[in-house]
Formats: sequence, C-alpha cells, structure tokens
Amino acid sequence: MQTGYILFIFIFPISLEGCCVENHREKRTGLQQNTTYRRYRAVEGEMFLMPCLMEMEMMCVKTGESREGNEEPSPDCWKKIRAEVKHSGEYTCRTNGSMLFIHLQVVEKSSLGCFWPEQSSETLLVARGGNISCPGLNCSDNTDVIWYKHNRSVSEQRRASYEKNGLLHLCQVHKEDTGLYFCDRQIIEQGVQWTLRMAVNVTVVPRYTADSSPRILYPEANMTDKVELGQSHTLTCKAGFPFEITFSPVVQWYMHYGGNMENMTLLHMERQQQERMTFEEFNVTGRAIIKEVTPQHLNNTYTCIAYNTVGKSNVTINLKEKTKVKWQSLVGYPLVSLLLVAGLGIVLHVKWLEVQLIYRLHFQRGKQDGDEKDFDVLLSYVWSPPSAEEEGGLTPSSHSRRDTDEEACLSSMDLLNSGEGKATLRPLEVLLPQVMEGWWGYRLCLMDRDVLPGGVYTNDVALAIQRSQMLICLLSADYLSDRNAVFVLESGVQALLQNSIHKIILIWTNRASGSLFQPESPLPTLVQRALKVLPSLDWTSGKPERTAGNFWSSLMKAMPAHRVKPFSLAQDQ
Repeated sequence: MQTGYILFIFIFPISLEGCCVENHREKRTGLQQNTTYRRYRAVEGEMFLMPCLMEMEMMCVKTGESREGNEEPSPDCWKKIRAEVKHSGEYTCRTNGSMLFIHLQVVEKSSLGCFWPEQSSETLLVARGGNISCPGLNCSDNTDVIWYKHNRSVSEQRRASYEKNGLLHLCQVHKEDTGLYFCDRQIIEQGVQWTLRMAVNVTVVPRYTADSSPRILYPEANMTDKVELGQSHTLTCKAGFPFEITFSPVVQWYMHYGGNMENMTLLHMERQQQERMTFEEFNVTGRAIIKEVTPQHLNNTYTCIAYNTVGKSNVTINLKEKTKVKWQSLVGYPLVSLLLVAGLGIVLHVKWLEVQLIYRLHFQRGKQDGDEKDFDVLLSYVWSPPSAEEEGGLTPSSHSRRDTDEEACLSSMDLLNSGEGKATLRPLEVLLPQVMEGWWGYRLCLMDRDVLPGGVYTNDVALAIQRSQMLICLLSADYLSDRNAVFVLESGVQALLQNSIHKIILIWTNRASGSLFQPESPLPTLVQRALKVLPSLDWTSGKPERTAGNFWSSLMKAMPAHRVKPFSLAQDQ
C-alpha cells in the first residue's frame, strides 16, 4: 500500500504535464531582475510594446532629446507603437524614484532570415483549445518564451493555459481572447543578450465556415410595396448571414417581366452595407433604385435573393400604386381650423374684457330716451388752477338752447375761433362746462357742484353715474394720480359692462405727458385694460384753430342726441 502511494506521487505530476491548469504559480515577467538596463529588438512595421518595471507606468525620454521639444513625444512604457527606424535609440524611463534604461533597436524583417508574415496572426475557434505561436521561433534553438497580453504576462493571469516549447496553449478559447499578444525570447549575438519582442494578432471566431444559408429579414414573402408613378423608388432587402472566415455575402434584386419567374433581370444594386449584430451573425442590406416608376413596373414582380457558400434564400414582392390622399383637405384644413378656433379661444379668454367693452360701445345701444336719465353727461376731472394767461376770455352770453345740434356746433366754433378772447388758452376743466352747458345746452353733472357735501363718496359716484347718459373723463397725470378720480373712471367702466351707462369718452388733456407719467400706485387692472379700447380725444391748450375746431366737432358728434331739463343731485338728495 505504501509502495503504491509513493508511485502515485511520482506518476501524477508526470501525467499533469501539459494539462490545462490556472497558470499563475510561476510569474515570468522577464523584468524582475535587479538590473535596470534592457536591450530590446523590434521588427520594422510590426507592433511593439514598450517595457516597464513590473506593472508601473513610467515616462520615457529618448536620450539626447527633451520631452518638451519633441514634435512627436517618446512612447511611454506599456504603450503600443508601430515600430519604425526612428524609434531606435536609448530611452530613460522614470517613476517614483525608479529608473529603467532601455536600448531599443528596430531591425528590418529581412534581417531575421526565417520570419514569415503569416506568423503574426492567429485565428482561434471559440469554446475550443488553441495554440499561439511566437513568430520566428524556429530561427533559434531557444524555445524559452514569455507571453504578454496588455501590460501583464499571461502566466500571471488567472486562466487555463500553459506555455511549452514557445507555444502559448489556451485550454478553452473565449471571445475576450481576441487582441494583441507579445512574445519575448532571448537571443545572443556577439556576446550581447537581446530580447526580441514580437507581436501576434489573435482573432477569435465562432466558426471557420458557415453552418446555414442566410435568412431574409425584410421584406416578407408576397408583400406589396406601395409606389408613386413618375417617382423614384428604392427596393430594400435585409438578410442575416452566419459568420464565416471567408465572408462574402451577396444580396441582389431581380425583376420578372409579366410574372415569368424564368425571365429574370438583375437590377442595378447599390453598394451593400454590413453590420455585425452578434458574435455569430451579420446583417447585410442590399438596395436597388428604380429611377422612375412606370405602369409597366406594376405588372412585374421583384425577387430578393441572398446567398452564401452554404445556400440561398429568396423573397418575392409586388408593386402597387399608392393611393393619393388629399392631405390638405382631409387633414390640413381641419387641423388649421382647429388651430384657428383654439387661437381665437385663447385671444378671447385673454382679451374678454376688451371685447365686452367694444361690444357695449359699438354694437349694443341702450335706450336713450330723454326722460330716462337726469343728466346728459357726468364730467369727471381733477381741478388744475388756471395760469394768469388763461384767465378771462370765454363767458357764455346766453344759456339759451339752439334749435339744432348743427347750429349749436357752428355757433360755438365761431365763438371759440374768434379773436375776441383767448378762450382756447383756458384749462379744459373750465372751458368744457361752459361750452357744453352755455352754448350746447347739455345738462352736466359736476361732482363738486351738483353733489351735496357730507355724503358717502362711493354712493354719490354710483348715483351720479346711474343718472347720467354718458361719462366724460378729462385724463391727465394729475387725474391718474388721484384715487377719487380713478374710482369714478373704474365705476363708469363697471356701469358700462352692466349696461347702466351708454357711453364713456376719454379726453386726454396732454397725452404726451400722461403717457410718460407713472402713478405712485398702479392703476386697477380694469382701468388699465379699459384705457386701451375706450374712445378718446386729444386736447392741448393753445393748439391751432383748425385742430381745435376738429376737436369740438368730434366731441359734438359723440354727444347724446337728446337733452334733458336741468336737474341737480343736490335737489334729489
């Protein structure tokens, strides 16, 4: 029993030789010796990996050149470069106090003698074992090779692999094994030891040859493609191809005249497009363009054929004229109408107050019987003391009424424009009552004259508006700053909305100064919006006679047609 145990110990390691185990027991980096001077050879035109100490990243500078002055900086360690003759030279690499001196010699391929280009690439099958050979290994009897991938030796990586006789054997190939590998082997020339570093590009593939014919993804069989006569049309065919080493997929469109499957014509194809969808499959798209669709094209059938080394697949479709839809009438007009209605609704919602005021002023006339209202006009103003130049002038000689409005207007124009006095220089707060009562015969309601003091101001304003046919406000900067005056205007707008008053006229005594004036407290929203739509006249003291005549004429046209007998709020109260 003991003898058998001893034999098992000696035989078992021998049987394990060459078996796939995680090869991480022996670290063979080739750079763990105490010396920090290395001689490396690279092959011109091949990829080369600059060496380092262990896994440290170091900055390298070529001897005789400053790093800042180089147009093309020296490659740092663990950096892959394509070796050129200009890379030959001495390099000094430093990091964290450690230094490495590298002598790099780039040689031509012909100098290697037995180097073959096909040795620089390997193709391995996934899920199987595979060998990677170091290029030029047969040029020397030294089969001791150290393999690297990225910045680590393969022997340090936890994977099932082993190195023997210069070959790297991967026990089971994975998709992640695709990449660039480097192999180092030692050569001695004239007593000098060099490390020849060679690169091998490894490609992992799912299979060498296709295992099935392609499958057409689009279009579907017997599908009908809609076209427009006189327009160009593109026939598109997409097929899925299994991977193969010699990948030469073909996707083509054929046309059959009159549906005869034997009489086929190959259509002109655009350059087909390839897209790798998975590790094992590619999608290939082929397109044929019909420059101008004619009725004859509608009578033919079209077949897409996709084939590879295994077999082929095909799909046949027909063309059909597209029914022209009058989008403008079926979609465009209803959509535009909907947008128009929605826009009008939004505008009406935002401008509803202004719309109501315009409607009340121009389209809805209340009853204007002479006996219904006690006053023709409620005149609202803020008193401004007249200047010395404006004093005296216009005093109505008689309160008698004219027979007609035209005669009253003409008479007042003559008096105002005559040279007997400088009437137009008077403030409008003084001039307007005199003209409207003295010459035109209207009954005015003046708050400071026809309302008894001591009452509630709000009630007095409401009663005065209720008993007047219209409201005239003399707007100025002082007026918009007076709360009582603004209250009268606001109450008049509310009465107009309730159809309690027939009309409101705004007279700007100085629109320029009023537009620039900003009252201390903001005006009520109702007043702000009403000022935009209410009818208004402009008056400026001292303006030309023709302009003044136009003002009085416009005011006369806006006045009520009927007049009432004098009446005082003070008497009613």
